[in-house]
Amino acid sequence: MAITFEYKNFTDENHYLAMCAEVMSVRARGARPLACIRTYGCQQNVADSEKIKGMLSEMGFDFTETVEDADFILFNTCAVREHAEDRVFGNVGALKNIKRRHPSVIIGLCGCMMEQKHVTDRLYKSFPFVSLVFGTHSLHRFPELFYNTVTYGGRVYETGVDDMTVYEGIPTRRDGTFKGWLPIMYGCNNFCTYCIVPYTRGRERSRKFEEVVDEARAMIEAGYKEITLLGQNVNSYGKNLEPRRTFAELLSAIDSIEGDYILRFMTSHPKDCSKELIDVIASGSHISTHLHLPFQSGSDRVLKAMNRSYDREKYLGIVRYAREKIPDVSLTSDVIVGFPGETYDEFLETVSLVREVGFTSLFTFIYSPREGTPAAKMDDPYTHEEKSRRFSELLKAQEEISASRCAAMVGSEYRVLVEEETKPGVLSGRTSGNVIVEFPGGSELIGQFANVRVTKARNWILNGELA
Repeated sequence: MAITFEYKNFTDENHYLAMCAEVMSVRARGARPLACIRTYGCQQNVADSEKIKGMLSEMGFDFTETVEDADFILFNTCAVREHAEDRVFGNVGALKNIKRRHPSVIIGLCGCMMEQKHVTDRLYKSFPFVSLVFGTHSLHRFPELFYNTVTYGGRVYETGVDDMTVYEGIPTRRDGTFKGWLPIMYGCNNFCTYCIVPYTRGRERSRKFEEVVDEARAMIEAGYKEITLLGQNVNSYGKNLEPRRTFAELLSAIDSIEGDYILRFMTSHPKDCSKELIDVIASGSHISTHLHLPFQSGSDRVLKAMNRSYDREKYLGIVRYAREKIPDVSLTSDVIVGFPGETYDEFLETVSLVREVGFTSLFTFIYSPREGTPAAKMDDPYTHEEKSRRFSELLKAQEEISASRCAAMVGSEYRVLVEEETKPGVLSGRTSGNVIVEFPGGSELIGQFANVRVTKARNWILNGELA
């Protein structure tokens, strides 16, 4: 049965922006209220925080990186790994003394962790100084929730409220001036057995095609040089739209916009990575030649237990087609080591796949059980020490591959987007294939494209000079 999603504009919340601005103008400790936003987790969380900052700007806030100076402190949380949860609770606990010194400060939490009942129960019981908690589905209601917190003085909790709606028009205050995130869809329908995201982000829903293209055009006209399209699975874009559109169509439409920019996207799921998409990348004018395609395991049995909906051979078929159509494609991936019940021989199948593909780099993780997922209930006879040894073995294999791939790039010239000055007189940028290059240059080049010749290779980073 198909799920129907509504599309609404943010205007229903606009009056709360003004009301919050009026309240905070007299409540702030300084001339203007200050907000400190801490973001944990993925790029989608970063994009959500940029929307929250946009709303706070409309509410009269300026921003600070120092919690001690803030009138409002908000942690935007991640639930993907246990370590991220532990870090959030530790950092929230440290805010107790700030609340004691400054009773007027408002402390809040939002994001994926807040869509887990055991988390919010713990917060309510053990952290009474946290007065605002809201989940991923209530982002558009933030001004109203904030207003209720400030004016009524109680604790406001709103989680688990998914109205099956995509909200457009939420003001955004982007962190960067030349690199920007552009969400194209929300939620996930895949239900991989180890993953909490479908439970915290809800069912998959795509933004309207024209809305995304228009926002991309506005970003390009505003001078953004790198735009990254975001989704839990961008390859599934458009499945709930009428008429149905594909991610390949969306990517092609944005690529056709005139301008000097590079277009990236993440994350792709192999089961939905079509030949049409690879063909669009191959023929694109602005599309990065970097394809991040998580495979998670090289064992068919483990992939089935993970509910990944593809096998090893299908994944390798995608890689072969990508290499045929895009000879210089840069492939990166995510890998989980120590999924419940994974034997050492099955782990070696992962290592053999890594060697066969020759990835530019990997994001590797030791399996972290998430309460509420099927994998958390699976038998797991292997110790953390055993998994750690396997993890080190995988890292060593990938390090050798990365060093070899980087060495092969010496002497070649690449167009890079200059991102930052890592130390005085040394700049850092990324190639189309998402490989970092450091080279001498002036800070006036930051935010611009430059041609760089590679002179030296390290394991993960290249050194070069302006060409």
